[in-house]
Amino acid sequence: MEKLTLNKLEQYLSKAAWILKGPVDAADFKIYIFPLLFFKRISDVYDDEYTKALEEAKGDKD
Repeated sequence: MEKLTLNKLEQYLSKAAWILKGPVDAADFKIYIFPLLFFKRISDVYDDEYTKALEEAKGDKD
């Protein structure tokens, strides 16, 4: 069995995504990307704030 390289995996996943979503104009990707970036930012800020609060409480989670 041939070993799967990163490049082949990327090509395979790209083709699979293209099949699932169909042809989409590049400008329309913002509909998908902006919400993902928004949720990523919320997640990062939450993690930072949680870590700060935990440090201030000296490890007390309650």
